Amino acid sequence: MNPILVEAQRGNAVESAHRGAIAVVDADGGIVLALGDTQRPIFPRSAVKVLQALPLVASGAADALQLNDEELALACASHNGEPAHVATAAGMLAKAGADPRALECGAHWPYREAFQREMASRGETPSALHNNCSGKHAGFVCLACRMSNGQPLFDYAKGYVRAEHPVMREVTHALQTTTGWDLASAPQGIDGCSIPTFGVPLQHLARAFARVGSGVGLSADHARAALRLRQAVAKAPFMVGGTDRFDTRVMQRLGERVFCKVGAEGVYCAALPGRGLGLALKIDDGNNARAAEVAMAALIEAFVALDDGDAVLLRGLSDVKLKNWNGIEVGALRASAALRSAAPPLTR
Repeated sequence: MNPILVEAQRGNAVESAHRGAIAVVDADGGIVLALGDTQRPIFPRSAVKVLQALPLVASGAADALQLNDEELALACASHNGEPAHVATAAGMLAKAGADPRALECGAHWPYREAFQREMASRGETPSALHNNCSGKHAGFVCLACRMSNGQPLFDYAKGYVRAEHPVMREVTHALQTTTGWDLASAPQGIDGCSIPTFGVPLQHLARAFARVGSGVGLSADHARAALRLRQAVAKAPFMVGGTDRFDTRVMQRLGERVFCKVGAEGVYCAALPGRGLGLALKIDDGNNARAAEVAMAALIEAFVALDDGDAVLLRGLSDVKLKNWNGIEVGALRASAALRSAAPPLTR
């Protein structure tokens, strides 16, 4: 059974707990920390968007279309669907000579209620541009533009979400080469945005992110692409998530020291370039905001040198005060003692 990583405390008692597994690995696969079952293949979902975006840069598409930092960051994003996100995704498509009809991710309302209300008050309905994956999919369309060799883009890009499409073959190849995991024999499914998703063990995911952070073990093109994407995200972290999102808040504060990315169902991955390490975690019950974020914050505290301001932000994310509707503090959501002791803070 996996260990308890996060606890919810009410008063002086633990009210609920979240179990999971964690791998911290270097680019050569050396294990720095392993808690729980890190060998079981899990679906990383949106946590690996930076790996899926590597062909966008490595192919030359990003340079040919003059994609800027905001656009490259959005290609790695699970964004809120705020106006800036929507406009940036539309701009990426326009540079490729396409429009939102090219997107095959589906439509959903923005994540934050305030933006939903604003749209509803104007009588608007969501489009594929509001989908949290619209930046990733706009990147796929941009890659299709580069690969189409003069064919009409809408014809060439059609069906790019299917595993056999040339665009998706490039994306899958990038995922396999960075993780070093045989995707042909891995568990397979369809992601929420309709592209293929593969089961990959946490140790291999962590190694992929160590490689993204260091370039070690990557081809020259993928190493160049990983650096460019990390730099873009550090310059435009709002695009990766948005208002009040964990990834945005952490990378706004820590810059290139951390690249972190949430996935669905309690998955989180991160690259720590200064340490040459990659992190991957999975919360068993699939909880993100109440568990995966807390565990990731505790790991960043343990493995990244922080100044006082950094430490205040991270401790507020790894030891969260819980208040009721009257603003009365009733408990806390915090990293467990097992997690804290397994990953002791750096000596500063």
